[in-house]
Amino acid sequence: MPTANRASYDLIAATALWLAISAGAALAQQQPLSASDWLSGSVQAPERESSAWRPGDASPPGMGPGAVQPVAESGAVGEVQVTRLDGGDPDAGGTITARRAGLPRDLWQGSDAQVLAPLILQTPARLPAMNALLRRVLTAQLTPPTGADGSRRGHLFLARADRLLDMGALEQAQALLVTAGPGDPEVFRRLFDIALLEGDETRACDIMNGTPGIAPSFAARIFCLAQGGDWAAAAVSLHGAEILGLIDERQAIMLTHFLDDAFVDSDDVLDPAERMTPLDFRIHEAIGQPLPTSPLPVAFAQSDLRLNSGWKARLEAAERLARAGAIPAARLRQIYAEQKPAASGGVWERASAMRTLEAAMAAGDVSTALPRAFDEFRGAGMADVLASMVAADLPETTEGRAVEIAGWLRQWHGLPVADPVAADDALTADPVHPPAEARGEALLAALADIDAGLDGDLTRAGRGLAMLTALGLDEDADLARAQLSLQPLIGPEN
Repeated sequence: MPTANRASYDLIAATALWLAISAGAALAQQQPLSASDWLSGSVQAPERESSAWRPGDASPPGMGPGAVQPVAESGAVGEVQVTRLDGGDPDAGGTITARRAGLPRDLWQGSDAQVLAPLILQTPARLPAMNALLRRVLTAQLTPPTGADGSRRGHLFLARADRLLDMGALEQAQALLVTAGPGDPEVFRRLFDIALLEGDETRACDIMNGTPGIAPSFAARIFCLAQGGDWAAAAVSLHGAEILGLIDERQAIMLTHFLDDAFVDSDDVLDPAERMTPLDFRIHEAIGQPLPTSPLPVAFAQSDLRLNSGWKARLEAAERLARAGAIPAARLRQIYAEQKPAASGGVWERASAMRTLEAAMAAGDVSTALPRAFDEFRGAGMADVLASMVAADLPETTEGRAVEIAGWLRQWHGLPVADPVAADDALTADPVHPPAEARGEALLAALADIDAGLDGDLTRAGRGLAMLTALGLDEDADLARAQLSLQPLIGPEN
């Protein structure tokens, strides 16, 4: 082999070896906890070992119940002893207190984290009142399950974060993850993906570069080298990873397009992956082949909220996120008000109706504008979103059909009305006694029962509402009962 070629090969191999060492056991990738297919493994971390004792581990020799503790024989100063400190249990982390969430702090007591985690990921909560309750459960600071195995500490925490990501609530998921710090590989992977979805590649790579001991995937490392301006190192790293088989063929082709500007004017269009990851999504955008977010999980719609997106794309994304409860309805209202609709049909009609309704509310007369807006939004299955946007601001004195609609919207939003719609008799079940333990499991089961009411099973929904009341969640039960009763009037037209 010629000296020059051998030197190049050695450089590549050395670089790839450095990558292998820095990234850890990348070939033995772990499967993420999340039930979300899109949660990618943009960053995968190796398993870690430590000889230091940590809280939750078996008691060290000479410690624990029954062990005889040493007693000082004199008042002399003894030798200084050092023990390793560890962070708190992430399962106890949250962004709001249990009291503020309106939940008992010991909600998880009597349950096992490995039982709760899949329940959290699978429990439906389509009704807005129950969607809001579930988000409070996911973000509350609750005492971890007493039966949790110390080796599975954080299992419930990651399930909570993943469910928020499934719901598209990136800001809430990020805030929850930050409470555990980025030092855990699984926490870091999710923070990295969130940063990519928000279009903040610089922050994503800063997280990677500023977190010691975190092993990224090769694709993520190469992406961040290029993002930081070191294109040569990124190219060499890509070639080294290909030679050692540390990156799959599809990712290698995509990163080649990303690094080589010769492909800028090429007609070679890359097919999207079957399981789109945030990193793949961002690279497609970087090479001038952006992908629509509508067929992707709702979390991807957050990337369309950026100001560099067109107004129509931002409107459509905000509507989708507001329907999922991922963003406050007030934010959608703000985006509607940004510009004057330039066309008609679809989202433009709702933007126009909202603009007209805003002017009518300012004038104190919504007798014409409110019915039009209600019909437009209900036709799109968004009358509940309209209620969240305007119910509290509607003038009390209205005429004609607007009087009835205003009452529906206020009642849906939980506001007092003079003539509320009566609850369906099937939604009133016999009182039940709360379970002595595993109340968290009972709450999640109640959410599933109430969700069945949207499919017509009001008797089952009534049992779920009775359990919510037994658990002390009277206001949530009342609001859910009202929304289920209003569903035929406000829900999507058949």
